[in-house]
Amino acid sequence: MRKHIKGNVSWVGYIDWELEWFHGEDYSIKNGSSQNAYLIEEEKTVLIDTVWRPHSSEFVKNLEEEIDLHKIDFIVANHGECDHSGSLPALLEKIPGTPVYCTANAVRSLEGQYGKRGWNFHVVKTGEGIDIGNGKKLIFVEMRMLHWPDSMATFLTGDNILFSNDAFGQHYAVEELFNDKADTCLLWKEAMKYFANILNPFAPILVRKLEEIGKLNLPIEMIAPSHGAIWREDPLQIVRKYAEWAEAYQEDQITIAYDTMWEGTAKLAHALAEELHRLSPDTVVKVFNIARSDKNEVMTEVFRSRAIAVGSPTVSNSYLSSVAGWMEFLKQLKFRNKKAAAFGCYGWSGESVKLLQDKLGEAGFAVIGENVRSQWNPEEEDFAAVSAMAKSLLA
Repeated sequence: MRKHIKGNVSWVGYIDWELEWFHGEDYSIKNGSSQNAYLIEEEKTVLIDTVWRPHSSEFVKNLEEEIDLHKIDFIVANHGECDHSGSLPALLEKIPGTPVYCTANAVRSLEGQYGKRGWNFHVVKTGEGIDIGNGKKLIFVEMRMLHWPDSMATFLTGDNILFSNDAFGQHYAVEELFNDKADTCLLWKEAMKYFANILNPFAPILVRKLEEIGKLNLPIEMIAPSHGAIWREDPLQIVRKYAEWAEAYQEDQITIAYDTMWEGTAKLAHALAEELHRLSPDTVVKVFNIARSDKNEVMTEVFRSRAIAVGSPTVSNSYLSSVAGWMEFLKQLKFRNKKAAAFGCYGWSGESVKLLQDKLGEAGFAVIGENVRSQWNPEEEDFAAVSAMAKSLLA
């Protein structure tokens, strides 16, 4: 079912209330999501993006009920990832030869995923445009590495809508479509989670891209991303937030993440939280057991933090496997301008703290010298070391 967006633009996507995981099972979905596709009906009829392959039959069927598919003059593929392009094969079987406008990298991406099917590709670059009639034009903006090399955005003049693809989106199901109709707290929570877990590794590129978009002087009145709510009320608020988040963002928060075997490392984590709060009551302190917590939710809290502390007991001359996977993900996200500390218990060899410090340094954190390395169970001297570590994290 189509939903009116603005002018002659309609939403023709799919709202997925049941979705629980994304990118395989690498990104958790707590409040549903959507795959947003858009139909523009001016003198030319244009489809911007499609939906994920599991919903392709429903997508094509719904589109056929709205318009004669042969009236589609061309398709814009802003991004080749399958949650946006998954219905292209089924759609182009119905309307073969329909032009597909995309970047050169998107041609490689689409042919790599679906094979060389002889699709009618038209390669575009930043600043290039195409008239669609009634005095309106589509202008293309390459968005390389936000978050794939093939990504781009498309701007519709006249209605002044930026179809931003994965930038400015959220994994959040909003039946009413628009940001002013969404739950504001959930909207911003999901927007930050999306940025922290997907776009933060590319933050320096994003800063330059935002500057480039600004120089194009596009009079943006609406931002229509490929997931989540469409920004129609003060749409540039999300652009301002991205600019803020991209500059090594932090709040007055410290996050403690740990796993434990026989509760010794857990005691240290909780003691550190209490000491941080005692020393700095206004600082937000959050504690997570890595093995029991949603890693994407925890990484969002790391993103908000000015410092973190990571704990694990020593096992097999290393740290726990739950912590190992979490640390690798932490490194991938390329957080900047944050302090870090390590702590843990051991029985006989005790390598975990040093190894955690090394890994935190590799992940880009400024690792403090103070740590807590407790043999067997924490004793009075260990809790004294917790206080020194807390002071250094707060400094």
